[in-house]
Amino acid sequence: MTVNFMTVDALLVGTPVPFRDDAYSAIAKRPVTGPVRVGWDGLEGDAVADRVHHGGWDKAIHLYAQDHYGWWRDRLPGHRLLESPGAFGENIATRGLTESQVCLGDRFTFGSAVVEISHGRQPCWKLDHRFGARDVMATIVKTGRCGIYLRVIQEGMAEAGTRMTLLDRPFPEWTIDRVFRLLIGGGHKKDPAGVRALADMPVLAETWRDRARKLAPVA
Repeated sequence: MTVNFMTVDALLVGTPVPFRDDAYSAIAKRPVTGPVRVGWDGLEGDAVADRVHHGGWDKAIHLYAQDHYGWWRDRLPGHRLLESPGAFGENIATRGLTESQVCLGDRFTFGSAVVEISHGRQPCWKLDHRFGARDVMATIVKTGRCGIYLRVIQEGMAEAGTRMTLLDRPFPEWTIDRVFRLLIGGGHKKDPAGVRALADMPVLAETWRDRARKLAPVA
């Protein structure tokens, strides 16, 4: 049976706090209860420290599948961050679909809002620092357990304990897992035609389109 929805386990927001040295981060997010406003910039009450690499139209909301947490617990047994949602700085903690089952451009209901998948999450050093481990970022790159970024198509209200239901899938061939492995995971040399296609795909986040153009071989 094909699953076309995700169950929202938690909604989380955060504000920038000192993280390491002179760096600030809002990666440590806390769950919120009750209805939350979903605006063009994401969940009300959420903020970012580094607006160059986070936030904005293409990165309004970060979703991470709780389906991966069991795998991470096996890899990092007893780690306190994996005891509850939010370990990866996600705004939406879901179950039901992962990067290999959702596609670029997918539109989902999110309460009364509508969101669209813009790209995967490119991991950075902050995840290694947050987990106190040296290989979390590298493991994400290797396995594709990256998380998903959403842009807001229609503002509204959302709440934990509800479903995000698929409304439209214009690019079923472009799973986030495939896009991530091509542009971030080093697979671009095996599929140059795919990289060229991504470079000209408006629904893909602008930063990843730029990356595709740089990786695309000259025709």
